[in-house]
Amino acid sequence: MLYVDEIYGEFEIGGVLVDLIERDSIQRLKGVYQGGASALVSDKWNVTRFEHSLGVMLLVKQLGGSLEEQIAALLHDVSHTAFSHVIDHVMDNRQENYHELIFQRLIEESTIPTILESYGYDYQTILFHIEQWRILERDAPHLCADRVDYTLRDLYRSRQVECQDIERFLEDLTIIDGYMHLRTINVAEWFVQIYYQEVLDYFLHPKNIYAYDQLSKVLRDALDEKVIVEDDFLKRDNEVLELLKRSGNKDITEMLKSIHKDIQVVTVDDNFDIYIKMKPRLIDPDIIIGDEVIPVSHVSTKAQQMNNYAKERAEKGTGIRIIQS
Repeated sequence: MLYVDEIYGEFEIGGVLVDLIERDSIQRLKGVYQGGASALVSDKWNVTRFEHSLGVMLLVKQLGGSLEEQIAALLHDVSHTAFSHVIDHVMDNRQENYHELIFQRLIEESTIPTILESYGYDYQTILFHIEQWRILERDAPHLCADRVDYTLRDLYRSRQVECQDIERFLEDLTIIDGYMHLRTINVAEWFVQIYYQEVLDYFLHPKNIYAYDQLSKVLRDALDEKVIVEDDFLKRDNEVLELLKRSGNKDITEMLKSIHKDIQVVTVDDNFDIYIKMKPRLIDPDIIIGDEVIPVSHVSTKAQQMNNYAKERAEKGTGIRIIQS
């Protein structure tokens, strides 16, 4: 199977990976937007969990990760629900990890264990011990394939980063003791900058905040009114939207209509209609200087300032005012 990725190029994929990709568990992710509610208010925020999952798998492969780590990468988001992290707002999950809480159950209820076992793999060893896959996942503020791919993919799709800059970044990446590092300060500073474009300018964009807030309210009401049940979140985005639209519940359908691309909202410091405070998301790539590996903020005032600003924004929270609904 030839797969062409807009970030990493052409790859030939075969064997167990193709078998997994073709299954419903992965195919469903084609209908789940990575940005959750954001796709309802902007055409440029349209990356899917499928694209991201294959992208992370390809990045792990490109960096020399084992086939087992590529499998873990491909399946790492398989439990993401419709509208991705919107579910965390609906369920008031402050850790924003609902998909992680249901991961094991969904894997074991799927055909994935049987497929992996048919190729001689122990699914529990590969999928339920994610800490062993050092390229795939690592706690913030370090780099990892998951964090790198969603940042590059969202910003490339929305035309905020150039292809040549991505290529320069990927060429600068190296693996030491299984972990991702960068070789040069300026490339590390570039990634810090674009990561905060993702976290501060995209995640906290007023239209995005509005869409998350309104859709969370709609879905919470729909659950309360038994229009949907919790397992409906295991469907695609559009399938859940159809359940809401056909519910016959006027309050729900009217609120749903308020989420559209022409909404006018602005960020404000006071007199806001919506206020959110998200968990801090920080990045501080490790770089190689001589024989040492150190966080870029230790040698870059620019990176340090960007991190300090991101912390301040997270602590302050963000308020928005609706100008025209």
